[in-house]
Amino acid sequence: MYVRTFSLRDFRSWEAVSVELSPGATVFVGRNGHGKTNLLEALGYLSSLSSHRVASDTPLLRAGTTRAFTGAQVVNAGRELGIDIEINEGKPNRARINQSPARRPREILGILRTVLFAPEDLSLVRGDPGDRRRYLDELLTTRYPRMSGVRADYDKVLRQRSALLKTAGGALRRGTRSTDGTSALATLDVWDGHLAAHGSELLAARLELLHALAPHVSEAYRSIAPESRPARLRYRSSLGDALPDEFSDPARVPAPDDREFLETVFLHRLAEARNKEIERGVCLVGPHRDDLELILGEHGAKGYASHGESWSFALALRLGAFALLRTDGTDPVLLLDDVFAELDRRRRAALAEVAATAEQVLITAAVPEDVPDELSGARFPVEVEDTDHGRISVLGSVQWADAQSVGRSDE
Repeated sequence: MYVRTFSLRDFRSWEAVSVELSPGATVFVGRNGHGKTNLLEALGYLSSLSSHRVASDTPLLRAGTTRAFTGAQVVNAGRELGIDIEINEGKPNRARINQSPARRPREILGILRTVLFAPEDLSLVRGDPGDRRRYLDELLTTRYPRMSGVRADYDKVLRQRSALLKTAGGALRRGTRSTDGTSALATLDVWDGHLAAHGSELLAARLELLHALAPHVSEAYRSIAPESRPARLRYRSSLGDALPDEFSDPARVPAPDDREFLETVFLHRLAEARNKEIERGVCLVGPHRDDLELILGEHGAKGYASHGESWSFALALRLGAFALLRTDGTDPVLLLDDVFAELDRRRRAALAEVAATAEQVLITAAVPEDVPDELSGARFPVEVEDTDHGRISVLGSVQWADAQSVGRSDE
C-alpha cells in the first residue's frame, strides 16, 4: 500500500498543496513550526478520522476558515482508490470515495492504513488510560473498519445513560421523586441492555486484538532493548472480579461465545454498581473505564520505567502494530513524525531497520542529518511564507538524496 498523490486545502498552516509521492522513503524537512508535522497529521486523519495531536477537529482548520480538505490517491495491490474528507466547523464532515459522496465519513476507513509514530506517543506509557484505549481502538478500526460503528453506537448509548444517571442522582440528592427522576430510573434497565450489548462487542474485539498484538509488541521491545526487563501487555477491565482473570491475559485464545459471556457479566456488574452510579451520576462500568497495562518485568511501566525504557515501550507499541497489520497481507504506510531526533543510536537503528522494509515511509525532520542513511530518497523542503492571508506553509521542489533533482515544484 502506498499514497500516490496527496492534497491539502486550508488544513492547519497549509493554504493549498498537492504532492506526488512514490513507494519508498520520502522526507519532509523543515524547521520547527513550519508545518511539516501537519502533513503527516492530515494523512493520519484520512486513515483514522482523528488527529494524533488534538481531540477535536477545530484546530485543524486554518485560521480564518470554516472548513478544511484533505485527500489522497491510495494504491493497494494494484488497485487505486481516491478518498477525501471535508472537515467543517459547526457542521458534519463529508467524505468521498472516488469522488462519490459517502453516507458517513467512517466509510473511508480501511482504504488507507497508516501507523504513525510521534513524540506524543510517550503518553502511551506515561499518560492516562484514555491514551492507551485510543491506541487499541484506532488499531482495531484500522483492521476492522466496521468497529468504528460499534464504537460510535457505544459512545451514543453511554452519553444517554450518563444523562439518565445524572437526572436520577439529582432527584435522589434533592430527596424528591420528580417525574424526570422516576422516568430515568424506569428506563435505566433498557439502557443497561444497550450498553452491555455494544460494550461486550467492543470488549470482545479488544481482547481478540490484544491476543494477536501482544507477541509482536513483546518481540519489538526485545529487539529494541535486549538488556531490559521483558515487556508484556495485560488488559484491565472495569468488570473487575466478575470477569475471570484469564480474560486479562493476552495468551488466552478467544472463544466464539466470548461476546455472549461478556454481555452477561456486563449486565451483572451494571446491576451491582447501579446505586453507586446513581449516587455519583456517572457510568462506572464499561470499556470506557478500561486500561491496557504495560508491564516491564513484574511492575507496570508507568511509574517504574526509565526515560529510555518508556521510549522503547512506546516505539514497541507502534512497531508491534505495524507488524500485526503486515500479517493481514498489506504493508501500512509508516508515518514517522520528527522521532529520530528523540531517539538514541540503538533505538534509531531499530526503527530505521523496520522502516527501510516498509513499502512506503513518510518522515519529517528538522534537518536532513536526523534521518538515517538507509531511509534516503525524495526530500521536500517545508518553508513558511507571509501572505495577505497570514503566514502559510509551502512545499519546495523535490530533491533526491543522490543529488538527482527532478526540478518539480509542488507549491
